[in-house]
Amino acid sequence: MIRSNDEIFDALKSVLEPDLGKDIITLGLVSDVKFSENSISFSVQMKNAAMHARKRMEDACAFAVERKFGKDITVEVNVQALKKSEAAQSILPNVKNTIAIVSGKGGVGKSTIAANTAVGLAKKGFKVGIVDADIYGPSIPMMFDVLHYKPLSRQVNNKQYIVPAENYGVKILSIGFFAELDQAVVWRGPMAVKALKQLIFDADWGELDYLIIDTPPGTGDVHLSIVQSLPLTGAVVVTTPQSVALADAKKAIAMFKMDNINVPIIGLVENMSWFTPKNHLDEKYFIFGENGGENLSKSLDISLLGKIPLVQSIRQSGDAGRPAVLQQETVVEKYYDNLCDELMKNIDQRNANLEGTKVVEVEYGEPKCSK
Repeated sequence: MIRSNDEIFDALKSVLEPDLGKDIITLGLVSDVKFSENSISFSVQMKNAAMHARKRMEDACAFAVERKFGKDITVEVNVQALKKSEAAQSILPNVKNTIAIVSGKGGVGKSTIAANTAVGLAKKGFKVGIVDADIYGPSIPMMFDVLHYKPLSRQVNNKQYIVPAENYGVKILSIGFFAELDQAVVWRGPMAVKALKQLIFDADWGELDYLIIDTPPGTGDVHLSIVQSLPLTGAVVVTTPQSVALADAKKAIAMFKMDNINVPIIGLVENMSWFTPKNHLDEKYFIFGENGGENLSKSLDISLLGKIPLVQSIRQSGDAGRPAVLQQETVVEKYYDNLCDELMKNIDQRNANLEGTKVVEVEYGEPKCSK
């Protein structure tokens, strides 16, 4: 005999939404539950409500209910299409903010900024994860001293999930974990995109305040795949003050600002702003130019999150697998801590003043934002 909705929910926890990879109860996809002594009816939303997928969902729900209450129960399942905005919110329901760290060109220190930002946020007590989406040049494993980590899997609700590495309070996944250290990753775009989606969606992240995504330099398949798949909180653009880097940074900003993508720019980081010799801390040498990133942020009305100097200890820390933000009571720690403070402030303002970002659809090869 059925006594409560909770008993029905308990039975349906074994039913997975095939595209979102979690059970329909955890995702909050079951509604309009009604029951009597011999019958149960309810509605289920699913991302792909095509006829064949709908039939499989109906059968799975009916089987789960009959297994718990017996085959004498009449089960009526109304399967509906999940609205795109709701689907986006259900993709990573336990992740509060997803931040893409981007750059227009390589060599500007994007991964270093991503690693130190992740650790800096974790230092402040937040739950943080980082995805190394730089498919062809993954450097996050070295920066976190997890080069030799071999991912394990964990079963959750009858599905296998990848267990991220963890160091310095940050959960870490990288394509580098799945290749030999000296092996080149030579993949065409579709294969790289598929691997990236597995890193993001097939991982047991748990609850996170921030998921940092270290993207490849430039704009391409991986970036489009991210905005197609994830409702990003926003993007952080990394550049040096050099004119060549600034020109490419403008292109990266322009991509995210396109009307049919429309991902908020949380801010800009000017990296390698100046060089200060170890024994002459009062001196500044503007090797790549002066205030280029700051001037770009002003011209485009984008917040400048911070300026990070070119310091030998930052490079040494990255090579040693211990991000520089962990250098206690140093100038470097102060720069990164201030950057994290500005980032958090801007994210809070963005979340208070703007609607959630929508995922992007691609039709006939053109990006088009979902309604």
